Amino acid sequence: MPPLQLPPTASNTDAMTDLQSLTADLLRFRDERDWKQFHTLKDLIISLNLEAGELLELTQWKPEDQLQALKADAGFMEALGDECADVLLYLLLVANEAGIDLAEAARRKIGKNALKYPVAQARGSARKYNAPGDAGRSGADEGIGS
Repeated sequence: MPPLQLPPTASNTDAMTDLQSLTADLLRFRDERDWKQFHTLKDLIISLNLEAGELLELTQWKPEDQLQALKADAGFMEALGDECADVLLYLLLVANEAGIDLAEAARRKIGKNALKYPVAQARGSARKYNAPGDAGRSGADEGIGS
């Protein structure tokens, strides 16, 4: 069965336009500095992961209640926003370099996950679709919802 295709909506069309506009701004920023020469797919993927590590570092060794309290701290929220932005910007560069329409890829992935995790079986459960006891379902870890 093919993955569920979600129809375009005003919100995901706007998001696609926002991603395209943001990518254009980012490429302009990069090109003005002559940095494209350093942006190989491999190096962009490495950089994306390094930035994701910096995002992770913000939460390292902090219990959940402390993280919830930090949401009221302007300095923490600025750092969190900066690291989220770094991850997004490198992801946009990776997608651009690989020729991936990120909005479309995300919609396809949501459709695949909808098939793997039917609401009736997955609602309220954190169990992976191929966990022991899920007869007839298998597959590798494939991201959100996987």
